[in-house]
Amino acid sequence: MKQPNILVTGTPGAGKTYFAKAIADKYDLNFIEVSRIVQEHHFTDGFDETLDCPILDEDKLLDFLEPIMKEGGNVVEYHSSEFFPERWFHAVYVVRCDTDVLFKRLEERGYNAKKIQNNIECEIFQMAMDEAKTSYKSNIITEVRGEKQEDLQKGLEHVGIFLDEYKE
Repeated sequence: MKQPNILVTGTPGAGKTYFAKAIADKYDLNFIEVSRIVQEHHFTDGFDETLDCPILDEDKLLDFLEPIMKEGGNVVEYHSSEFFPERWFHAVYVVRCDTDVLFKRLEERGYNAKKIQNNIECEIFQMAMDEAKTSYKSNIITEVRGEKQEDLQKGLEHVGIFLDEYKE
């Protein structure tokens, strides 16, 4: 594998898509937006009415992604990380966000009150970080902030250092 695979995860609205796209653009990597793939290929198994979201069929998604991940050079973006095979990723970035900023972003997306509350609680209790810590080695996990442009730049600098070290 010439280039590593990177996972970008975090609470919806924290800035993970923005960060993942920026990584892919800056370092010429393949951007994989898992939610879009799930929707396009119908990798769902029902709908959660309470949280107003589809239920993921993990097996179908993983079967689809396996050959892509073997090639390397991917930036995978998704709000959950625990079901992805550990062997797929060389770096995991967890995007965190201040809850006031997060609340406004989710509200602007038109999320219902229950979904906003659930996502705010996930951020408060660091669910994405905890999930990453139980799924991957701690030395490949990095927390980045998702509130400001300066946060993006700091995160991209960290990714650049990681990619330089990976080449060595």
